[in-house]
Amino acid sequence: MQRIAVVDYGMGNLRSVSKALEAVAPDHNVVVTSDANMIASADKIVCPGQGAAADCMLALAQCELVDTIKNTIGQQPFFGICMGMQVLFDSSEENSGVQCMGVVPGEVKRFAQPHLDKDGARLKVPHMGWSRVGQSLEHAMWHNINNESRFYFAHSYYCVPKKKNSVAGTCQYGHEFAVAVFEKNLFACQFHPEKSSDDGLQLLANFVAWDGN
Repeated sequence: MQRIAVVDYGMGNLRSVSKALEAVAPDHNVVVTSDANMIASADKIVCPGQGAAADCMLALAQCELVDTIKNTIGQQPFFGICMGMQVLFDSSEENSGVQCMGVVPGEVKRFAQPHLDKDGARLKVPHMGWSRVGQSLEHAMWHNINNESRFYFAHSYYCVPKKKNSVAGTCQYGHEFAVAVFEKNLFACQFHPEKSSDDGLQLLANFVAWDGN
């Protein structure tokens, strides 16, 4: 039995994420926790998140979890979701500029105002709803998920990784941008797998089965 720690820093969609994990991993122990020792000793770690970047970084710091998360990445398999992806980058333009954890080189930028499609039509920001995700490469986390499957998004900022070979998935909304990235033992996505029906549950099941390689 694995222990899967869902990081609780007061900002995540914790109940939905934990219930979805319990559904795909009934034989494992899914724990929602802010305890640094429990997170550090877990077999796998999931870091969800929603809200503003500054609030999320402040909450992580107040819970004394920034160093815990940074130290576990590269050791145990780690899955960042939505804001749990954005805070992994060096910085975000949100809240007039926020320094983030610097685990994934790159920055988080706001969609243009106005945000236009290729024909000049105005697109709504936040980007909210179902969009297709193109798989940039083969990865264990994409097992049994078709390329260009639809996932659920809700965000006004998007990630710009410095290393293009760390991009695992992209989306087109006005322009193409990265919506999934990977490093050793790390996978993170901008969309919400816990709200993305069967393909989202498959992604979570793939994380449960993933050994980090």
